[in-house]
Order: sequence, then C-alpha cells, then structure tokens
Amino acid sequence: MKTKIIILCASACFLAACSGNEKPVDLTEAKASGNKKYETGTITEKALSSYARLPGQLNPFNEVNLFPKANGFVKQIFVDRGSQVKKGQLLIILEAPEMESQLQAATSRYLQAQETANASKEKYNRLKQAAAEPGSVSPLDLDNAVSRMKSDMAIANAERSNMQSVKTMQGYLRIYAPFDGTIVQRNVSPGALVAPGKATDQPMLVLQDTRKLRLEVAIPEDYVDKVDLKQVVSFTFNAMPGKEHTAKISRSANALGNMRSEAIEIDVINKDGQLKPGMYAEVKIPMLSGAKSLLVPNTAIVRSTEREYVITVRDGKAKLVDIKEGLAGKDSTEVFGALVPTDIIVTQAGDDIKDGTVIN
Repeated sequence: MKTKIIILCASACFLAACSGNEKPVDLTEAKASGNKKYETGTITEKALSSYARLPGQLNPFNEVNLFPKANGFVKQIFVDRGSQVKKGQLLIILEAPEMESQLQAATSRYLQAQETANASKEKYNRLKQAAAEPGSVSPLDLDNAVSRMKSDMAIANAERSNMQSVKTMQGYLRIYAPFDGTIVQRNVSPGALVAPGKATDQPMLVLQDTRKLRLEVAIPEDYVDKVDLKQVVSFTFNAMPGKEHTAKISRSANALGNMRSEAIEIDVINKDGQLKPGMYAEVKIPMLSGAKSLLVPNTAIVRSTEREYVITVRDGKAKLVDIKEGLAGKDSTEVFGALVPTDIIVTQAGDDIKDGTVIN
C-alpha cells in the first residue's frame, strides 16, 4: 500500500511541472545553426571587355576671361554675346581722364630733363675743346662737367621710362581679342566703372575658341595602366544620340588628380559648329590587349554605408576583404582589392557573416 502512494505522488509532481509556463528547450535549431552551410566559389579572371565606357565633357580649346588692367569707365563696346571675333580685334575702349593728365605731366618732366641733359652735354663739349689749350681749363672743372652730364642724362632716361610706363598703362584702356573665337559672356555696359579683378571676380567679357574642342575624360585609377593610348577612341554625345565620332587621344595628364583619376583629352574638330562646350559624351576607351579583370558574382558583394567587401574563405574561416567596384555585368561585377584568382569566396554573402566565422 505504501508503494502505490509513492508512485502516485511522483506522477502528480511531473504533471504539475508540465502544466507550468516554462517550455522545454529545443536543441535542434541551435545544433542546425552551428552546421549552416555556405555556397562558395572561386574568383574568375578574364578580359571583361576590349573597352571601357566612361563619361566625358566638351571644353573649349582656349578660353579667357577679359579683365581691365587699369581703372576706368567703359566708353565703347564693339561686341556682344555670340559675336565672332578675330585675333587683335578691338573689343572695348575704356576712358580714364586722370591718366591723360598723368601722361602730360610725365611728358613735361621728360622734356625738361632732356633739355637739361642736352645743356650739360654741350657745356662738357665746350670745356673739352677748351682743354686742348694747356692751362685753359682745370682738370677738376672738366671732371665736374663729365659727372654733371652723366647725371642729367640718367635723369632724362628715368623720366623717359616713366613716360613710356604711363603710355603703356594708357594702352590698356583698349581691350583686344587675344585669339579667334566667340564671345560667350558680356557683363558690362557703356558707362560702367571697371577695375583690375581676380579670377573670382566677374570678367567684362568671356572669349572661347570653339573651332576645336577638348573632350576631357577622367580615367579611374584602377584603369590607368590598362588604357591603350594609341588606339582610336569612339564617342557619342547625349545631345546627338546615334551619331558616333572617332578620334585619337591627344594628351594625358600622367598624374592622378584630386578624384584619384587621370585626365585625358581628345581634340574634336567642330567643323559645322554643332558641338557646344559643356556637352556630355559617352566615350569608349580602348583597353590594352590581354588586360584581365577579377570578376565575382553580384551576390558575393556586401554593401553598407561604410564599406563594400567580399567574404573570402581562408583556413575554413571568413575573412572580409574591402573592394572597389568596376564595370558591372548582368551576373558578375569587376572588383579591385587584395584578391587573387585562386581565392575562394562566399557567393551568397550577407552582413550576418563576420570575420572569423566558420565556413562549411
């Protein structure tokens, strides 16, 4: 009878425990997560394309902002926006009444100094002739005459230079075209007061040479050593779709700029004047034969606000490698980074995989 009572009590305790809020722990899921399998593959190395498509922009072959050299008022303007001008053509006449007074004063001083120098020279010549008779002229008087003549001639030369300087400044009141081109901006009108400015100030006129244009393309750092500078480049302008142009690369900077890219230029002849500075183009830059790229599946790249990376498998553990993306295809993307073609990567990667995660 005692044995039956003990068995019933044990059963009651077990049922009471099961009826509580606590649930039994399922260890199946934890075990499965530790054995999670990842899809892996190797990096592909092949020639992605024989050329790279890069954006370019047309710039004028020559461009200059015309500022005044001296203070003055605009007297006459002979051109306007859109005017075609030739080298040496008069564009603007300025007037500065005070400069005319300065020129007159400088001319007067020069004439006075010239007369004084001529008188000193004449006096020296007479003394020199008189000194031919022994004892008629003392050597001291002759030396003083030579010194005075040289001094007056030096003063006359200085006044002449000063007069020429004022004439040169007066010549700056006439603005001429430095080369053939088109006036694209006119920012002054007759009567306006103008003064010598800086590059950040507004110029009187902006002149551009648009008969020949520069198509400027920025080559990313990763492509710099792959560009074939000797091959013909083809390009199309967004404003004129379907019309393809060809030319050769004219020059390259041979240095990387602030954007970690090398600037190259292609000279474009603007025969009919349809091309305008500022137009954008899509340029096909030819690549060197045999230049290969590293390709990974698009799903292998993990992107975040801070970095882009792929996950490589080294010694059975995950290693995150930062990359930069190049040309993108339908299924794969060109990447640049500390990678080699034999590296094994996770092809279906996500940010849940951290450095050191065991990869099965």
